[in-house]
Amino acid sequence: MATAASTSAAAVLASRFLRRSPRLLRRLALSSRAPPAALSARPSSFHCPAPLGPQQLGHRARMGHSTAAAAAPALGLTKPNAVEPPQITFSAKDVEFSEWKGDILAVAVTEKDLSKDSASIFENAVLKKLDNQLGGLLSEVAAEEDFTGKAGQSVVLRLPGQGFKRVGLIGLGQNAPSTAAASRGLGESVASVAKAAQASSAAIVLASPSGIQEEFKLTAAAAIASGTVLGLYEDSRYKSESKKVHLKQVDLIGLGFGPEVDQKLKYANDLSSGVIFGRELVNSPANVLTPAVLAEEASKIASTYSDVFTATVLDVEKCKELKMGSYLAVAAASANPPHFIHLCYKPAGGNVKRKLAIVGKGLTFDSGGYNIKTGPGCSIELMKFDMGGSAAVFGAAKALGQIKPPGVEVHFIVAACENMISGTGMRPGDIVTASNGKTIEVNNTDAEGRLTLADALVYACNQGVEKIVDLATLTGACVVALGPSIAGIFTPSDELAKEISAASEVSGEKFWRLPLEESYWESMKSGVADMVNTGGRQGGSITAALFLKQFVDEKVQWMHIDMAGPVWNDKKRAATGFGVSTLVEWVLKNSS
Repeated sequence: MATAASTSAAAVLASRFLRRSPRLLRRLALSSRAPPAALSARPSSFHCPAPLGPQQLGHRARMGHSTAAAAAPALGLTKPNAVEPPQITFSAKDVEFSEWKGDILAVAVTEKDLSKDSASIFENAVLKKLDNQLGGLLSEVAAEEDFTGKAGQSVVLRLPGQGFKRVGLIGLGQNAPSTAAASRGLGESVASVAKAAQASSAAIVLASPSGIQEEFKLTAAAAIASGTVLGLYEDSRYKSESKKVHLKQVDLIGLGFGPEVDQKLKYANDLSSGVIFGRELVNSPANVLTPAVLAEEASKIASTYSDVFTATVLDVEKCKELKMGSYLAVAAASANPPHFIHLCYKPAGGNVKRKLAIVGKGLTFDSGGYNIKTGPGCSIELMKFDMGGSAAVFGAAKALGQIKPPGVEVHFIVAACENMISGTGMRPGDIVTASNGKTIEVNNTDAEGRLTLADALVYACNQGVEKIVDLATLTGACVVALGPSIAGIFTPSDELAKEISAASEVSGEKFWRLPLEESYWESMKSGVADMVNTGGRQGGSITAALFLKQFVDEKVQWMHIDMAGPVWNDKKRAATGFGVSTLVEWVLKNSS
């Protein structure tokens, strides 16, 4: 990920250190030059020395040209603990909420719902009935706790002698949820109060169900369910102690019922498992999640859902055959060899009507190379998240392996590697040649992601796809432009822009289309090669997108998503799983 904090002075210091340490230099050079072990095209079993989760172990993968080389033991003796993600059963029920029996009845209320008449009695029918059932206790507690129904507010009462042990009021703000994001937020709030109460069962009811439009109820139910799962999830794999998740059953009341809702709730669970997988990949440190381990984790998706997936992992020699000089130049300095990963989804029934590709940036660690990241704001300690694009790709693949949409073929492609420093590493001023024959003068080794994506995009076009979406934590410039919550999208295709916009309305993730200003390409021209890899500070995210455009076939609809901002939640100090939900929705829309 390119940042403004990379400096040439630091590169000089690193170079001096290496010159003064010839033994270290020789060891780095030998390790980075060592070719991977010979690989077979036959089916192979995979064992990850640092598993991301127990559910991902022991599968067999169908492979293409070659398989992932065995990963070295994790540095620092670190291995993630086996922690199961939340396993929750969701049910849509047509029952009277006051007769529901369980641990906590969560009532979602707007500020208007708390209005009272002249006799200080709730005007809202649900709250009025519940308050009568509780002998006025609900009204009393809401007043004492100054609960006004604002978004983020909640109050919980313990109730002896009722069918439900507790009742919780969840504030929605001025209106009932009308977007997927708001509905997911409600689910997260319910998860919070259920977690605090150590509840094993919960019911969710809206005080004003008529506030949700009928056609939105299915989406709302799925988003609430997804928000509940993701709100309960906490990545404790790398902690010495983990908290137990008690919640097992959630009933949704007043949002419809029947097979259609049940199917939507199953979809929410499948989608959430993909988001959690994406989060776990990003959260895993670079000393655990090497390119080889990322390849193994991806291959386990293919083996788990072998009815629809196949996996191909290309080693260095195969990438050389394909002339991927741009990608291999980035990987050259690392002791951990690169792995080019290709998962292919084909529906079990065949009859493919559309072919798509999703390409993700897969830098499992980015030091910046000789333009090493230094100084305030460089975020080098967070550069494990520079494979956030690949995490979105594989999270979506995992979810789609469970959903199994018909009529669409999807290629999931990641050029995985590390951007490190050694005597064999790429230097500023080097010229590299991509697999489409175009030459690139490297004027900044910290603009490495686009170099790996260049060969990945050429490879994707060669799969005969009609549309490509690539995702990358590509530029700090996009974070400056759009902040931490919004991803930038770049595409010459209005049709593709509309498709992703429609998918994001369902997913609740935020995107903003930025211009592909062709006149800015002037700053990307080189005097000795076809192009340079950076064009300066101004419009950095735009020039990065224009660079990627050079490696996409004009006949293919293409979109670049710069997700450097929303990949990470600074407040929670953890990954968000951004992109998974939108990608899944996009594939489903193309399927239908």
